[in-house]
Amino acid sequence: MAAPTEDTQAQLRAATVGFDYLFANELEKARETFAGGDSPFHLLGLGVCAFLEAALGMETGLMAEASRLLALAEAGTKKQLKLAKSAPAKASQFPPGTEWELLHSDSVILLGLTHALSESYMGYLQCLYAMNSAHSKYSKLYKTVYPNGLQDYATPAASGANSRAASIRSEASGSSSQATVPKPAKSGFFSRFTGATLTVPTAPSAPVVAEEGSIDELILSGTAFGYGLFNLVFSLLPAKIRGVVGFLGFNHDRKLALQSLAVSAARSDVHSVFAGLSLMTYHGVVLLLSGYQADEAHIIKQYRAIVDKLEARYPTGSLWILNRAKILRMSYDPDGAITVLQDGLKPGRPHTFAQADGLLIFELAWTLLSQRRYQEAADTFIQMTEINSWSHGTYYFIAAGCYISMGNYEKAQELLDRIPDLIDKKKIGGKDLPTEVFIKKKLAFYREKQLALTGSEANFAHAAKISPAEELGIFWNTHARITKETAIGHLKDWATCLNPPPTIETALLKEHVPSSSSPSSTPGETPADTADELAIRSLLLGIVHRTAGDFAGSRAFLGDAEARHATVQVSTWVGGVAWFEHAVLDLKEMEARAAAEVVDAAEWGRVLKGALEKLDKALSLATQQVDLSSRLDSRIAMLKDEIGLKREMLGLSA
Repeated sequence: MAAPTEDTQAQLRAATVGFDYLFANELEKARETFAGGDSPFHLLGLGVCAFLEAALGMETGLMAEASRLLALAEAGTKKQLKLAKSAPAKASQFPPGTEWELLHSDSVILLGLTHALSESYMGYLQCLYAMNSAHSKYSKLYKTVYPNGLQDYATPAASGANSRAASIRSEASGSSSQATVPKPAKSGFFSRFTGATLTVPTAPSAPVVAEEGSIDELILSGTAFGYGLFNLVFSLLPAKIRGVVGFLGFNHDRKLALQSLAVSAARSDVHSVFAGLSLMTYHGVVLLLSGYQADEAHIIKQYRAIVDKLEARYPTGSLWILNRAKILRMSYDPDGAITVLQDGLKPGRPHTFAQADGLLIFELAWTLLSQRRYQEAADTFIQMTEINSWSHGTYYFIAAGCYISMGNYEKAQELLDRIPDLIDKKKIGGKDLPTEVFIKKKLAFYREKQLALTGSEANFAHAAKISPAEELGIFWNTHARITKETAIGHLKDWATCLNPPPTIETALLKEHVPSSSSPSSTPGETPADTADELAIRSLLLGIVHRTAGDFAGSRAFLGDAEARHATVQVSTWVGGVAWFEHAVLDLKEMEARAAAEVVDAAEWGRVLKGALEKLDKALSLATQQVDLSSRLDSRIAMLKDEIGLKREMLGLSA
């Protein structure tokens, strides 16, 4: 017999208390709450706890428990779904059993993602099977719940006056009992992503009005979240993988995905929190890795609006503290970001959710590194090994690079010597992680260079003239959102660390690097450094010249890195990254010009076309044999999206 409507509502309310604890960093209280009930809501809550621990910390040991709990939740929701269909009890404005169909889909997709975390072939197959099942379920739910689309539903924040179109305003502030407000206007929040107004359907539509905490809100928010997340995940896959996924029948629409997630995030149920987290993650990744944004101010405003809402609701939650810090870092306030992160890690806050705290520590480590606070960064990266079991070899490699930057080669060597054993212990499915493949090549490179220089591999840390932490930081775009003063500090180091010194003359080098401080280029006095290092130096100098506003100097060094690509032996990734950074340079330079003078759309069009051509060159060099090529592939896809948006904003044809 199906559970009565009031029982279902009571179960939902009781389980929601557990999720409130989870989002506030009270993991143990959340578990206790979920363990106190046997409804599918409670079972799913236990599964979500285990899933987040496994996913956020990449903890392989927790994946089996997550799979077990999610399988129980899937079975429980499936049972309730059958009961609802056989003896329907009207619990919402939607067809009987819709709430259980949604929860079943949630369980299936989380179970599939847990299988994928194992990074085994069987895990991927199980994930694809689950994805296929969830894809059809969410698509069916979307058509049922949103037959007329999403354009009449509220999203979290309003656009500023400078945006191309005003956002749909959310007039529900948490005190309202209605999370949805019908809107007659045609423009929408996602005009920023589409570059055009959202079209109102010709057929009249009336949005479903749902009270906060109701089954109706669960269905509305959950459907928008699941459908949006599905589309967003597939749209962000590397191009080669998207081709395979498309062949399997998965289609995606990133604009609709972002709109769906925003509709969910405007509500107050559990799905709304996950939708907000998904949007925050997406905004953070675009700001960090795409290199250029068509409307950066708008992204930051929307990002901040979502963080404000969730942080006000869960002020002790690490995930919202993390994103507050990311906004500050992306807004060129690294000191503010560091303060927020350090405050979030103070003893007075709840710290039972170690994996969420680990994200704060990881962000803090990278932010400290970006500010050249090398000792603190090294200590923080080593601290990560106490938080999770993900690649300890990577943490040691970056920490060793920090010590090389400080000239402490003895400590750097101690850390580097431990890395091979750490990597061998961490192998997943018999394979090294992509960063570990990169690291093993670099260690071999340093040993070979030291042998050539001294006749012995001993103390090979001395062979690393460019910090491996800064080199790996290129892939995390660490050198883009830093102050001019920090960029100049890097420039002084990299212009003087290799022999021969740079032959390219720039205004910044002339001002900050006297020729007398460069390594001697007298033949026979100092051995010449390798072609790989010279190419990496040009790439790094090109990036920091751009960050410091010297676009001509940046172009000269990036062009040199592109030219040197043919000579590299190990660092075959340099060419593709250099072309990518060159495309970013063109866009940043044009943006600076447009801020100072009137630039017509046709001129913008030529720059956008040239940037796309450079990205195509970058993609052609990012083959599977190239280190961390999938990361570059994803960055290229994000930047192409921003270029497409800029074209639409300018009214240019595709």
